[in-house]
Amino acid sequence: MISKETFEIFPSVDIVDGIAMTSNSAIRLTRGESPTLRRPLGTPAEVALAWQNAGAKWIHVVDLDAASGRGSNSHLIADVLAAVDINVQVCGGIRDETILRKVLATGCQRVNLGTAALENPDWCARAIAEYGDKIAIALDVKSTSEGYQLATHGWNVSKGNLWDVLERLDKQGCQRYVVTDVERGGMMSSPNFTLLQEVCAKTSSPVIAGGGVSSLDDLRALADLSTIGVEGAILGQALHIGKVPLEDALAATRSSRH
Repeated sequence: MISKETFEIFPSVDIVDGIAMTSNSAIRLTRGESPTLRRPLGTPAEVALAWQNAGAKWIHVVDLDAASGRGSNSHLIADVLAAVDINVQVCGGIRDETILRKVLATGCQRVNLGTAALENPDWCARAIAEYGDKIAIALDVKSTSEGYQLATHGWNVSKGNLWDVLERLDKQGCQRYVVTDVERGGMMSSPNFTLLQEVCAKTSSPVIAGGGVSSLDDLRALADLSTIGVEGAILGQALHIGKVPLEDALAATRSSRH
């Protein structure tokens, strides 16, 4: 049971080619679409500092170059940690112990493991056992004719049944999940509330909603799900293009708590 008092907004800093971009352009660029899609917001540190100044208590940093195997922006993630004094959650391409240690060495509060949870489950179990609350598992979900499947490698590969993997991770002691319907990430088509409710029904660990937020109403609805285990929401594209200002998002989820 999560108290509404703890519901968090995680404004995202999506890094591609060393620049923080809007979520939609970042995702599409890593899928190999046209470079004319570039929608830069600034350096990762500048963008993170702007979110901190707007009142965020957490920043969600996505290294999309690392996630898609195009490179690493760990030095820029270190810049983000140096620029802000709030909590930072990092994801993208963290697939082995060497990379995990390097990212944790930046001083971030939490890392999200995605592809590794499917491709290297034994190591993932060891990481959960060793680092506990510093590890969250990103469950990037695709709806298919075979049910919910998990997507890896920057959402480009389908691999594994959601419920089988969730059961295994729960048994391994995973303390937190970040759940994204990959058809909605960066698309502002509203979160998949049904998916979130189904995941919360099967795990007692808290869940962060990973994508699709398009309005303040979406955020209020997610905050209402805190009673079943939704702990927070990542705010990307809608924030990046100015549709949902961060100050308004924070105020809306605060007001829905009372």
